[in-house]
Amino acid sequence: MAMAMANHHTLGLIFGILGNIISFLVYFAPAPTFYRIYKRKSAEGFHSLPYIVALFSAMLWLYYALLKKDAFLLITINSFGCAIESFYILLYFFYAPMQAKKQTLKVVISLNVGVFSILVVLIQFLLKGSNRINVFGWICASFSVAVFAAPLSIVAKVIRTKSVEFMPFSLSFFLTLSAIMWFAYGLLKNDPCVAIPNILGFILGLVQMVLYGFYRNAGKEKMEKKLPEHIIDMVMLSTLGTSDIHPIGAQQNGIKKSGSEDVKDDEETGNREKSTENSGELQPNGSTV
Repeated sequence: MAMAMANHHTLGLIFGILGNIISFLVYFAPAPTFYRIYKRKSAEGFHSLPYIVALFSAMLWLYYALLKKDAFLLITINSFGCAIESFYILLYFFYAPMQAKKQTLKVVISLNVGVFSILVVLIQFLLKGSNRINVFGWICASFSVAVFAAPLSIVAKVIRTKSVEFMPFSLSFFLTLSAIMWFAYGLLKNDPCVAIPNILGFILGLVQMVLYGFYRNAGKEKMEKKLPEHIIDMVMLSTLGTSDIHPIGAQQNGIKKSGSEDVKDDEETGNREKSTENSGELQPNGSTV
């Protein structure tokens, strides 16, 4: 009996450590986005809400782990989550336009300060002992279910557009792997508040990977149909993810154009260059942790 309990504890420890490692990688997933913000010195086109919500989730789980007093591995990963998400938000705030700064500040004060403080005060003064842990644990679990359900809008967009542009496979894979590890940890630690939300996380991650495998080539085929081979000279992918298409000039094919055609081509080239200058706006790169 003692041997079985020891093995149970050891397995829980192993899955908790693996969960920490994988969750560290997931938390670093938005790093390229914020590197782009730093290089451009502008956060215009991005949104801070995903990172504010991720910070709130880490704050909830950190407080829950502190209440339990025997959840060191939950403390480590969520302490890191609070630190890295705070860094992302501060970097965004530093480079965001004034209006975006005001909106971000309002949400942080309302959610991360206001709502979190109210929950902590209510839990501390209205509940005691194990009831305090159980109630706050289910609050954390409910919020995690809502966070896991957020990517459903991306899933719907993938099905509608038949494109996986906004759903990177690597992120879906690591989120699924993370859900498996934390489910096993919650199960072995007899903690349903940790285990149950990760069942949904595993299912949604699996759905995302299946959709990625199904639609990964659809976008390429669609692009090839839109861009006939005889008018393409070269497609240059810039660091901002935009494409510049350069048509083959008729003179390269040995066809001499008239003066009026040359003037028309010059006008079209000017319009295309102007359009290219305005195409550098970054698209939001949201993430779910």
